[in-house]
Amino acid sequence: MAPSNSKFYAYLELLRLPNVFTAIADVMMGYWFVTWSPIRKDQPPAEVGILLLLALASSCLYLAGMVLNDYFDRNKDLRERPTRPIPSRRVPESAALWMGSELVIIGVAVSWLVSFFAATPLTGLVAFALAFAVIFYDGFLKKTWLGPIGMGACRMLNILMGMTAAGAGLSLADSTVHYVVAGGIGIYVVGITWFARTEANESHRGQLLASLLVMLLGMTILAAFPNLLTPNETFVATRMNVWYAFWSLIALQIIWRCSRAIFQPSPERVQFAVKTCLLSLIVLDATITFAVQGQDKAFILLALLIPTLFLGRFIYST
Repeated sequence: MAPSNSKFYAYLELLRLPNVFTAIADVMMGYWFVTWSPIRKDQPPAEVGILLLLALASSCLYLAGMVLNDYFDRNKDLRERPTRPIPSRRVPESAALWMGSELVIIGVAVSWLVSFFAATPLTGLVAFALAFAVIFYDGFLKKTWLGPIGMGACRMLNILMGMTAAGAGLSLADSTVHYVVAGGIGIYVVGITWFARTEANESHRGQLLASLLVMLLGMTILAAFPNLLTPNETFVATRMNVWYAFWSLIALQIIWRCSRAIFQPSPERVQFAVKTCLLSLIVLDATITFAVQGQDKAFILLALLIPTLFLGRFIYST
C-alpha cells in the first residue's frame, strides 16, 4: 500500500475507494432481481459482459460523486477537516474537478454501451438521471435538509440502472416490486446519510435516533417485499419465519452499532457506525439476491466485502 503522504494515496482517499463495492452490489442486485422475475417483458441474455459494464458504469458514477463531494465541500473541509486531500493541497482543486467530471462522462458513456447490448435505451436514460442527481446533490442539495433524500434517490437510481439493463420497464404498474426493493435501499441510505450529516462534529442524539428509525423503515420495506409477489414468482426463502428472523438479526446488529453512537455521539463513534451501516448494504443486497436467485449469486455479492474490508484498513470511507 502506498505511504499516506504519497500523491497516489491522496487520490485513493479522495475517491473513498472502499465504498465503491457497495454501489457495485446495488447495481448487480438490481440486475439479478429482474432476471429472476417474470414481470420483465424481454429476456436479454444474462451475460457476464453486461454485468461487468454495469459495475464499471456504477463505479464511475459513484466515485464521481465522492470526488465532486469533496470538491464542493473544499472550503468547509478547510475548517473542519483540513487533512482531507483537497484542503491539505495533496490534490489540486482543478485536478479534483477534472477527475470528477471525467468519471461522470465515462460512467454515462459505459451505461449507453449497456443499453446497446441489452437492447433498451432505459439504462442509459437512468444513468443520465443518476449523473444529474449526483451533481445536483454534491453541488446544491447536500447543503439543504433535502440532502439525505437526494442521496437515497441516487442509490435508488443506481439499482434501477441494473434493473432496466435486465429488461425491466419504468412503469409503476408493471414494476411495483422493483420500485419497492429499490426504494427500500434508498430509504435505508436516507437514514445513513442523515446519521452521518454532522459526523465531523458532535452529533445530536435526537437526530441520530431518528436516522436509525429511517434505516429500520427501509429494512422493513425490504423484508416485506415477498408479500408483493404473485403465485408465479418463486421465492427461494420459502420459510417466512426464517426470512424475518434473519432480517431481525441484521437489524439488531445495526441497532447495536448505532445505539453506541447515540449514547456517546462523538465523531469517532458516529463515523464507525456509519461505516458499519454502509458495509451492511452489501449484506442487504446479498440477502435480497439469495431470496430470488439462491446462494451462488448471493455469495458473489458477499465476496465484495473482502476488498471493501481490506481497503478500509488503509483508506478512510466516511
